[in-house]
Amino acid sequence: MPSEEKKRTAVVYIEDDPEMVELVTLILNRRGIEIRGALNGRHGLDLIAQDPPDLILLDLMMPGLDGWDVYHQLKASSKTRSIPVIIITAKAQPIDRVLGLSIAKVDAYISKPFRPQELLESVELVLSINKVG
Repeated sequence: MPSEEKKRTAVVYIEDDPEMVELVTLILNRRGIEIRGALNGRHGLDLIAQDPPDLILLDLMMPGLDGWDVYHQLKASSKTRSIPVIIITAKAQPIDRVLGLSIAKVDAYISKPFRPQELLESVELVLSINKVG
């Protein structure tokens, strides 16, 4: 039986582009991080409710329930409000970053396209800050 210490870090990535989910999965799997992808906001919220992850990666521009809608629902629930969220989006204007980091208080904001190292550093930093015990 694996010890509790060996538990893999779990991440839910909510992104409507399957190729982006595949790319991020490849990058993070190499670091022993388990990725569960959701191709829309509703599916992402369902995955998170079933098995809350250590971290949520979230695209903003999605059809239907967009990333901000998902984010606000997560933060409104006592079960999910403490899970850190990293935004990964094509919305790269400085005002978008300010809205995300300063107003909405997301844990990190990554603009597409990004370097794999940028993603890894953000994920590792956010996870280390949010480690319990």
